[in-house]
Amino acid sequence: MSVYLNNAATSWPKPEPVARAVADFLTNGGANLGRGASGARDIGTMSLVLDCRIKLAELLGGYDKDSRLVTFCSGVTEALNVVLKGFFESKTRSGCKVKFITTSMEHNAVARPLAALKERGAELVILPCVADGTLDPEVLALALSKDCAYDKARCIADIVVLSHASNVCGSVQPLEKIADITRRRGVPLVVDSAQTAGVIPIDAAALSLSALCFTGHKGLMGPQGIGGALWKADFASEVLPLIEGGTGSFSHLLSQPSDMPDKFESGTPNLPGIAGLFAALSWLAATGIDNIASHEKELGEAFLSRMRRSPQAERVTLYGLPEMGENRLGVFALNIGGCDNGILAGKLSDAGFDTRPGLHCAPLAHKTLGTLPEGSLRASIGYFNTKDEIEAFWDCVESLI
Repeated sequence: MSVYLNNAATSWPKPEPVARAVADFLTNGGANLGRGASGARDIGTMSLVLDCRIKLAELLGGYDKDSRLVTFCSGVTEALNVVLKGFFESKTRSGCKVKFITTSMEHNAVARPLAALKERGAELVILPCVADGTLDPEVLALALSKDCAYDKARCIADIVVLSHASNVCGSVQPLEKIADITRRRGVPLVVDSAQTAGVIPIDAAALSLSALCFTGHKGLMGPQGIGGALWKADFASEVLPLIEGGTGSFSHLLSQPSDMPDKFESGTPNLPGIAGLFAALSWLAATGIDNIASHEKELGEAFLSRMRRSPQAERVTLYGLPEMGENRLGVFALNIGGCDNGILAGKLSDAGFDTRPGLHCAPLAHKTLGTLPEGSLRASIGYFNTKDEIEAFWDCVESLI
């Protein structure tokens, strides 16, 4: 038996049209973006990229559904680096002090760029989350009321950046309340949607997000190596590009274009990845994110119910929120008394069950949850899992412990 329970790392299997779209681009298309004159091939590539931008703006709530405010990167990690380092560079060149605010539940995709910027002189405030992995919005409100107001006259350029949901334990942050606080304070809010895009509805414009960073290979069901950011126009104009180079446009200029999306898209993009992502987005639109969220909630409830019915239930420690709901994904961090999570994951793998042990690239989150340094065993469900597979997983765990 083969059961895949590592969807928080990357979703699998992909919808059938995804691989077909990648292969079709490589075999029947193949033209670069804005760098040729081969007629139908070049037009086909331009249409593909534009259509994918439009789909992303529609799905994730782009401002005025403006496809120019969608830029592509290799994934959410690169997108976060582009946003955070570009913002820092812009403000420090103007002589401003930059204060970043984040949470104690962040993945290293957020934490490491911020740590690097701290070494370059930025101030970093890490707000403590409670034991279930969520941030109390009042903690943020208090932080922003203490010398954190966005005050251009005093050259204080503050920005809040956080993950929408934990990749370790599935806790979803109260984003609407957080966004309301930052909006009222006039502070830019940048969100890492790696665990939520495609899994639960997101509307970047309604939340007034300055940038929503996404990755294509998780809930969006696309291939690895493609992601990007949705921008608010005035925020994008403030941020300096992290990379300069050829854009296939404005080639007479030696300076990087300021027009979107060219400003943040130097070099050849991952066009096969965009083809696969566009196919995945089309599949998502047809399937419906609400339907996906409902199905994954049912599977999560089945997971928790079966866990609690286990004869070994008293040995199992579950981290994060105890029940499924709007503030929890089907990402489960567990430790079982007397078992090393890495050894258990290896035994499960031998039996055909894919999970992930350890620290999950998120030591801050594990410290918050009380699982540092040993980490936890993570089982993360996806749309293509079944209740029978969940039952089989727990049967296997019980046989191993």
